[in-house]
Amino acid sequence: MTPPVYESSDAFVLGLDAQDPLRPFRDEFLHVASASGAPAVYLAGNSLGIQPRKARKYVQMEMEDWERLGVEGHVHGRHPWLPYHELLTDQVARVVGAQPLEVVVMNTLSVNLHLMMVSFYRPTRERFKILIEGGAFPSDQYAVASQARFHGYDPKEAIIRLEPREGEDTLRPEDILEAVERHGKEVALVMMGSVNYLTGQAFDLRAITRVAHAQGCKVGFDLAHGAGNLKLSLHDDGPDFAVWCSYKYLNGGPGSLGGVFVHERHARSPELPRFEGWWGHNKATRFEMGPTFDPLPGAEGWQLSNPPIFQLAALRASLELFDKATMEALRAKSEKLTGFMEFLLDRLPAGFVTITTPRDPKQRGAQLSLRFKGEPRRLLQRLSTAGIICDFREPDIIRAAPAPLYNTYLDVFRFVKALEAHALE
Repeated sequence: MTPPVYESSDAFVLGLDAQDPLRPFRDEFLHVASASGAPAVYLAGNSLGIQPRKARKYVQMEMEDWERLGVEGHVHGRHPWLPYHELLTDQVARVVGAQPLEVVVMNTLSVNLHLMMVSFYRPTRERFKILIEGGAFPSDQYAVASQARFHGYDPKEAIIRLEPREGEDTLRPEDILEAVERHGKEVALVMMGSVNYLTGQAFDLRAITRVAHAQGCKVGFDLAHGAGNLKLSLHDDGPDFAVWCSYKYLNGGPGSLGGVFVHERHARSPELPRFEGWWGHNKATRFEMGPTFDPLPGAEGWQLSNPPIFQLAALRASLELFDKATMEALRAKSEKLTGFMEFLLDRLPAGFVTITTPRDPKQRGAQLSLRFKGEPRRLLQRLSTAGIICDFREPDIIRAAPAPLYNTYLDVFRFVKALEAHALE
């Protein structure tokens, strides 16, 4: 595919936005205001997405049914609460490239990760190690270390951390696969992110899964920065499980519910160890209140408790937009948006900024991680004053992520123009 040809001019940027087939989706969101009252340039959707317009309406609808019906809302509400989570199943399955049987919206990411490791981290004397990215999100690192300790292993011996080569910021894909092959016979679980939170590097889930399974390892992925960002194909790629949150690219709101993928081949495996709860029990007999757990087939069988309806309602408002836009179209725009940002950043004065995210679009999502000459926190504050919202991650990275559902090419242009003004002072 021929790479896009970009220009740095007002007319070119306005032309890109005018021709953007996804442009109407921007109006489906409530935009964060800058100090002037105008919509801010919001490039922090990799941390917390903005609010869909219908989220308030959908939550209010359930508030009204609670007021009007009380407990009867479970069966007589406009969207009955007992099966409410099923309204999201097909939509989220399409977002992550799964079959509906393989996904469920429940809990939060780290809770789900622990629940999955109960089933899929089954260490033995010969095979007890967990392989992760050295720079994985801290919660993932805490989770795998605590699981190793729970099973009686010293994390220093049980955790294999993949680190970039000296002087490099990201992992080379071939080094990941080589490490899996080299350590595979002692690894019980390969547990990696789909996109690294700090570097923005996206990993080849299919290749990692293939090599790890060939070595006899179980495979799981944290899709916190992948769901709603990359065009995923979990069913075809074949990992054993995946988990994600929904408050970043999926715009579910602060602390919103997470999701779980369990591959179809495990759908009817009641012998898999798991923590059991009544919401994962056979729906046909759930209210008979019997003493023996009868798990639902698929990912639903890992549910513990009935879910919070208001959070589901808010997330439903966003997933409807993903369904209309399609991940294929969103990913195509995302590559162009991020490529345009890269093009503009490369035109800034030499030495002012370094892009630490891979240049290859196949190895990144929407986020570019940027290292600036000087004090990044001061620059971040200056951007905020100018109505531009990014975020900072230790030790020295500013992350900027144009989300294709609501960001424009003009947003990207304004962001880099503000950087240029700072660089030329």
